[in-house]
Amino acid sequence: MKTQSIIKNSGIAFGTSGARGLVTDFTPEVCAAFSIAFIHSINEQFDFDTVAIAIDNRPSSLEIANACAAGLKQLNLKVIFYGVLPTPALAYTAMKDNMPCIMVTGSHIPFDRNGLKFYRPDGEITKQDEVAIIDSSVEFCEVNIESTSLECNSRAKDLYLSRYTSLFESNVLAGKRIGIYEHSSAGRDIYTSLFEQLGAEVIGLGRSDQFIPIDTEAVSDEDKERAKTWVNEHQLDMLFSTDGDGDRPLVAGENGVWLRGDILGLLCSQALNIEALAVPVSCNTAIEQSASFKEVSRTKIGSPYVIEAFSSLENSYGRIAGFEANGGYLLASSIELNGKTLAALPTRDAVLPALVLIAQSQTIASLQASLPKRLTESDRVKNFSTENSKALIDEFSEEPNKLLEKLCLHGVTVEKTCQIDGLRIYLDNGDIIHLRPSGNAPELRCYVESNSAELNDTYLKSFFRYIENSN
Repeated sequence: MKTQSIIKNSGIAFGTSGARGLVTDFTPEVCAAFSIAFIHSINEQFDFDTVAIAIDNRPSSLEIANACAAGLKQLNLKVIFYGVLPTPALAYTAMKDNMPCIMVTGSHIPFDRNGLKFYRPDGEITKQDEVAIIDSSVEFCEVNIESTSLECNSRAKDLYLSRYTSLFESNVLAGKRIGIYEHSSAGRDIYTSLFEQLGAEVIGLGRSDQFIPIDTEAVSDEDKERAKTWVNEHQLDMLFSTDGDGDRPLVAGENGVWLRGDILGLLCSQALNIEALAVPVSCNTAIEQSASFKEVSRTKIGSPYVIEAFSSLENSYGRIAGFEANGGYLLASSIELNGKTLAALPTRDAVLPALVLIAQSQTIASLQASLPKRLTESDRVKNFSTENSKALIDEFSEEPNKLLEKLCLHGVTVEKTCQIDGLRIYLDNGDIIHLRPSGNAPELRCYVESNSAELNDTYLKSFFRYIENSN
């Protein structure tokens, strides 16, 4: 068999971060082909004899990991398995050990799908690396996963914990009550240990033995109500959760309202005295309006694009970071914090922004109140093909005011448009409507921004009403 043909016919494709697809398409041969092609694509650039693997809590993840390991062993590589672990913990450890790694996770997408995230010894792969993986043509043999046995190693968990506990005094969170919405997050046990080691009282909530696809950009009404109930019932200073693989945070303060991920990233960046930021075009414009940063670079949506933008900032600034609307925080440069060095981790992380916020003397709500009043909201149309999404966006790109007519939005006109990623429409009243196909699933996302939650709700309802009436 050859990796190129197996990958081409697999039904698995790269999205905004990682290769994603239906579980049924992740056959042992497909998993092995991706793993072997990944190693082949970086072999000439790095010297290593071991690859690290970790998984999320999806029912299919362990079997996929076994298949990846079986493929790697055909290359005479050793495999170290870190079990169920947050993606940033795996990436951090593999970078310290100068080895590549593979994370088996579908992140926030439904449990009938899964995915693979690849990291070179120096960090997350680029879009160019993705092309190299797809184009690699390497012969390999039939995969026998029954002969593959993975024993779990705790080193990555321990290193990830010490990354953050070593930055603060052990009582920095004394007197704080923190709730952990555990659900099926890969890091649910690590988070409890982390906050307790820093002096907080921790309450575990909502633990599930079944996989729950939490999307930090489209929080369900049920989870919004849960947050308010739990914060009130347990008198929490912070409620913390993540998506399935622990690289996208959910944080609510003492009012029980989940913070938007870009607002969380903005507050974290201010606290860390970041000089320059790279953020996707979909993030809240309060970032620029806050006047907290010397430069803000806007990118396409997806961590590889944010990481790519770091290179244009690193020659001019010493404290560089990025984040996404989903809250995942990327630290591009090593910085000093509390008189100690926090090593760069240029991949999405959920822990850093939450920890930085709760360690402040001000409450989370008061920190948020200090920002410019720009409110964002987003939602998604499920089971909407990428082809239909692109056709819709092409239509409105040619006549953007036509979208306003379809949404029955009167009294406003289009001031300008941006097509960095999808179609972003700036209205003459300062509001924004942004349409974009999901990079991970057959979904159409709609992002809106204004000074009013009511206006945002109107924009979203109008858009979804239009989509419903069009079908």
